[in-house]
Amino acid sequence: MGCACGTSKDGKVAGCNNNGACQTGGCNKMNVFDWLSNMEMPTQDAFNVVEVRFKNGRKDFYRNIDKLNLTTGDAVIVEIPNGHHLGYVSLQGELVRLQMQKKKIANDNEIKKIYRLAHTKDLEKFEEVKKRELPTLYRTREIVRELKLNMKLSDVEYQADNTKAIFYYSAEDRVDFRELIKILAGEFKIRVEMRQISLRQEAGRLGGIGVCGRELCCSTWLGDFKNVATSAARYQNLSLNPSKLSGQCGRLKCCLNYELETYMEALQHIPKIETPLLTEQGEARLQKTDIFKKIMWFGFSEENTWYPLNVDRVNQILELNRAGKKPATLIIDVAEAKVPVQTLNSDLERLDKKYQRPGKKKNKKRKNKKRNPNQPRNQG
Repeated sequence: MGCACGTSKDGKVAGCNNNGACQTGGCNKMNVFDWLSNMEMPTQDAFNVVEVRFKNGRKDFYRNIDKLNLTTGDAVIVEIPNGHHLGYVSLQGELVRLQMQKKKIANDNEIKKIYRLAHTKDLEKFEEVKKRELPTLYRTREIVRELKLNMKLSDVEYQADNTKAIFYYSAEDRVDFRELIKILAGEFKIRVEMRQISLRQEAGRLGGIGVCGRELCCSTWLGDFKNVATSAARYQNLSLNPSKLSGQCGRLKCCLNYELETYMEALQHIPKIETPLLTEQGEARLQKTDIFKKIMWFGFSEENTWYPLNVDRVNQILELNRAGKKPATLIIDVAEAKVPVQTLNSDLERLDKKYQRPGKKKNKKRKNKKRNPNQPRNQG
């Protein structure tokens, strides 16, 4: 499905070319791939509920009572309480049934219907209505500041019939906005609906680029937000730095849960080090663990060197410590017996005596021989 921004009069999609920063909510936000679209399905038993996408990825289910020939990306006019709205078909067929089961939505009479396909006049009128959203957003923020309400207004969505507007806001505490609704209804001449959203949903509606360099998961494909705890960062040996673990919403990043199960499975084979390893050199404390390579680094307090040990060696040292024994080092259990230096020197002295040259002995005898006093000295 292409970008729904800048639709021309002939019905073709022109696109806004904002590279993911589109503010109208029509640039492939929360898109899905219908992998059953090219498969032959029984036409008489085709599921008649269609998933329709609105601004900033908001989706809802509507019933195709008139059996319209719809295609993913088509603009349709749908039924809403006290009016109608314009949306785009995002999913249809059996995958919609699975999505309804996943979100626990009953297939009953509460599901609204699709009126018809949107005409060119509907699209033009909807473009005119959307031009009111930004001025309304800025003016409403001024009114909120004047009333001193503790709330953050993030987005405004007008209906296609220009009779109602939904104001999305986030707040930590309960807000009394009865006076605000009266002012907005009198100034903009519309019906007002205040809808509170979480900080994660707010980040998904606004969009942005994450630290990974890609668009935010919450604004592209992630629809269900699960609780993220700090224990997820501990299991993955991440630094507990709030500035690095927090996303643009100010909460812990949703991606901390993506690989958590893999880390939990790998940690089952790594021993828990509650006390330092005892060796004859001293106490070795755990410094770092490579979970997937199963290598643990230990270091002594008086040294700056870290020694890498595999998991089998660490378990072996733990068993020795439980038995009251200490290995010689982290690498070996028993120190090698040192040969005394005197023993090595005695072997060398024995060899020198055995293979000593005879000429040296004669010279020693000649030096020690006493001279005859009656013998004349050599006067030469």
